[in-house]
Amino acid sequence: MKKPPQTSPFALSVMMSQLAVASWETIMRRSAMMVQGTCSPAEYRRMSAEKVAAAQRSLTALTMGRGQAAVLAPFVTRTRANVTRLRRSK
Repeated sequence: MKKPPQTSPFALSVMMSQLAVASWETIMRRSAMMVQGTCSPAEYRRMSAEKVAAAQRSLTALTMGRGQAAVLAPFVTRTRANVTRLRRSK
């Protein structure tokens, strides 16, 4: 799905929907890996590191006054990248 321009009045609601769907899929796939015993130590480290990196970028956007969509964008980007990567690792 094409991401909307962050200046669009619908950007925040679209991004929140994308984040919700991608988060659910990421959680489902990672949970399945944990249950099957195939979740590597690198994947566990990635789970923490990606949240810290997204939070840092989000905080930067917030402190620079870039708007709500820019604050949410790092989380959407990371989550969608996870879904893409986890789909390939089947």
